[in-house]
Formats: sequence, structure tokens, C-alpha cells
Amino acid sequence: MSKWERFLSRETSLLKTSEIRDLLKLTEGKNVISLAGGLPDPSTFPSEDIKNITDYVLQNFSSRALQYSATAGIPELRESLVNLSNKRGIMNINNENIFVTVGSQEALFILFNILVDPKDHVFVEMPSYLAALNILRSRTPTFHGIPVTDSGTDLDSLEQQLKRMKEENQKPKLLYIIPTAQNPGGTTLTLDDRKRVLELASEYDFLIIEDDAYGFLVFDGEAPPAIKALDKEGRVIYTGTFSKILAPGMRLGWIVADQEIINEVELFKQNVDLHTPSFTQFIAAEAIKRNVIQNNLPKIRSLYKEKRDVMLKAMEDYFPKTAKWSKPVGGMFVFAWASEKIDTLQLLSKALNSGVAYVPGSSFFYDYSGRNTMRLNFSFPNREQLERGIKILGQLIKE
Repeated sequence: MSKWERFLSRETSLLKTSEIRDLLKLTEGKNVISLAGGLPDPSTFPSEDIKNITDYVLQNFSSRALQYSATAGIPELRESLVNLSNKRGIMNINNENIFVTVGSQEALFILFNILVDPKDHVFVEMPSYLAALNILRSRTPTFHGIPVTDSGTDLDSLEQQLKRMKEENQKPKLLYIIPTAQNPGGTTLTLDDRKRVLELASEYDFLIIEDDAYGFLVFDGEAPPAIKALDKEGRVIYTGTFSKILAPGMRLGWIVADQEIINEVELFKQNVDLHTPSFTQFIAAEAIKRNVIQNNLPKIRSLYKEKRDVMLKAMEDYFPKTAKWSKPVGGMFVFAWASEKIDTLQLLSKALNSGVAYVPGSSFFYDYSGRNTMRLNFSFPNREQLERGIKILGQLIKE
């Protein structure tokens, strides 16, 4: 027992370390091919544009960009985010529906804190984004898992569980969902399924938190409009991020929601960190205004599609026939299932010693099931590393 343990709050004891962050520490300074992180390819960063914009901001807005600013975000960025959200089909919104956060991670942290009480009934995908699950666990809700199939979230399962809850006089609070290029599976809900999710939310009276981190990174066909774009009742709270479409080091994200929800978000953030950094907000606003993001997206999509294809081809060549894996239509990841007898958490030490890292899949399940699964990142490694890393993994799984 640590000498500090008795001083720590109950909430702190519920926090879990991020396996991805821990894995990245293990690979630092070592000759390890990392298929573990969710890092964008650095070649996609519009560095020269950001440099020019930074100079422009300092020359023209230094007195504001280097100063404290409004909690909800600077007006220029909120207005730009109205326009960017329009490109995901989200119309009929204004600045008052936009809230700027320190990445979408903070958006989720704030939303789960203002909405979820202990024992609230919360629906999550299985598998789902592990950092969101970690935040939710600290709120101690009652979890309900929805399987993710090749075509996306299993809405039949969701509806069956909702019917059962109604029979037992239980009320659902919210659904956390990544409907576009899902993390970790890469699947995308059809337009009809998005409409069905909204119908279920209306019928059974729950909120939807739509995590659209990869909404601009669909490279097989066109991405359907965001669920928020179809929302007529204000039930959907949308989160977006600049990390995948501009640069993660800027730590910028945003929320689109009914103004009453935005007001509650603002109150919470005032008591956490006052506001999102003004300087990076000015840079992002100008990047949107100059079409830096829109002009760069085709390059990102093309590169990630090529890398995805390299990974999938390598898996066909080197993984055993007993394994299966997702065929992502966008995003940065492939999710794989080994045979039931393999525990990917135990396999990880062998993989690291052999020069390759991945994320064991159990972290992506609220109940830590999926012991035979793993998430593989294709956006960051180069093509040679992708093939070599998958070859090593395939050999280890076969052993």
C-alpha cells in the first residue's frame, strides 16, 4: 500500500492507466515497430501552412492570441466550426451551439461528468474507444454493451436491451457511439441505421454522444452525414477533433449541442481549466478560413487508404486462417481476432521482445472481455514497417 493511498479520492482510485500510453513508453528509444498508438502520419501535417498562419496570427492578433479568452472559445473559431460542421451535414446551428475543448478527449471528459451519475444506464459499443471507457468507468454507471458487426453497431441488440429495460422499469441515460470509421473496428453505420438510432433514442428517451473523430477520414466511398445532422430533437451531442485533420499537438476539439447543454459544459470547464488555449484556437480558425484542412484531406485519405491496403494484404499473407479481422472503410485501425485459446495480453511481451507492439483488445471492452483481440494501427508506420510488423505478429500467433 502506497503511503499516499489514504490521501487519494475515491474517483482517483477508479482511474485506469492508458495501455496505449504505457505501450508507447515501452517502445521509446527501442527498435520496435509500433502498431499500437493512434498517431497520424507526420507527413500529413501542413507544417508550412501552420508556420505561415502562426506568423500571421502573431503579427495581427498577438494581443488576443496570447491573452486569456472566453471559456466557450474565441468567436472566430466557433464561427469557423459552424462552417466545418456544415460539411458533416450539421446545419441550422450557430456559435452558441459550438464549444471549443482541449481535444475531443476533454469534450468526452466534460460530457460524461455533467451527464452520468453512478448506476445510470449507459450503452457503449463492444469494442469501443478505450479512453472513453476509462472516463466512463470513473463515473461508475451500469454498462450495457452493444456488439459491433461488420456493418457497424448491432442495433437489433440495442433495441432488444432497451425493450427489456422498459419491461423492468429502467431508464437508459445515454448511448456513446462512434458511427463513422469506428475506433477500433473501422466500420461505418449506414444512413438508415443512423435514422434508426435516432428513432430508438426518441422512443426510449435517451441521449446520444456521437464521437466523430474520424468523420472526415472515410476513404472508401462517401461518409454518411453525422447522426447529429439528422437530429430534430436535440438528443445528439456531437464531438469533433482537429487531431486527425490538422495536428494532434494543437490539442483542439469541439462540441456541437443544444445551447442548454453548452451552458452546462461551459460551467464545468470554467472550474477545470478556464478555457482552451487562445493561441492554437486562432491558428485553427485561420486554417479553416484558408481551406488548409479541406485541401489537405484528400492527401490524408489517399495515404491512409494505401497503408490500410498494405496492412490488410500482409494479414492475408501472414496471419493464420483461424484469425479474422475488420475491413475498415476509414480511420486508422484494423481490429483483429485470434483464436479463442490466445490471450493477446500475454502475447504482448513476446511481441515486444520480437520488435513489434500492438494494443491488446480487452481494453476496448467495458468488461475487459475480448481477450483474444488486438488493435493494429496503420496510419503511423511506414509501408515496410507495416509488412514486417504484421509478419512478426503472424508468426507469433501461429506459434
